[in-house]
Amino acid sequence: MASPATRLPVSALAGPRSVARTPTRARRRAAGAASVLLALVVLTACAPDEAPAGGEFTYTPTPSADASATPTPTPSATALADIPDDCRAMLTADVLAQLDGVPLNDPAFGSSGPQPDGGLVCVWRDPATDTTGLVTTISYMSRGPALEMLNKLVADEGYTCYTPDGGTRCEKTWQNATYPVTDGRTLFWRDDILVDTAYSNLAPIGYTAALVASIFG
Repeated sequence: MASPATRLPVSALAGPRSVARTPTRARRRAAGAASVLLALVVLTACAPDEAPAGGEFTYTPTPSADASATPTPTPSATALADIPDDCRAMLTADVLAQLDGVPLNDPAFGSSGPQPDGGLVCVWRDPATDTTGLVTTISYMSRGPALEMLNKLVADEGYTCYTPDGGTRCEKTWQNATYPVTDGRTLFWRDDILVDTAYSNLAPIGYTAALVASIFG
């Protein structure tokens, strides 16, 4: 197991903790440079064999980085142009084939699809199943809160992080507490956008890569 790199203090590198602002091309280029700095401070660790406390799979969208802050992208139409508004359209034919027959955004799982803050929630799961499914929450998160969250996942829960596609990806898998299946979580952050997927017994090959290509390509 590789020794974790030294983590720099969040205060030394984190930017303002605003949640989301209307992205422009100039701002996206600046954010790309910031993501390189983020990649240098996110730790790398070996994932432990045991599940984290409360590790049973649940479909709970990731909240905004700062619950006390309410700014959202303005106008909303511009925000939705940066975060796609169609869960299915972001995926490749190969990934969709692996999800064939799995319902998308069934009302049984609450609010999904485009969100009022410009984000997107995609729930792939049949409500008749006990565990098989995945949920992806795509939201705006500025660099400071993202750095703090990813460092905490590495330090406290044993996530492994690396830096593909111009961003930072952190992931972990564990044994489901009730069923003989594998659960997991994969996060990808770049340019003030976080793609956060939790899954149980359903991990299509190339799923996160397809989302990243659709959003940032």
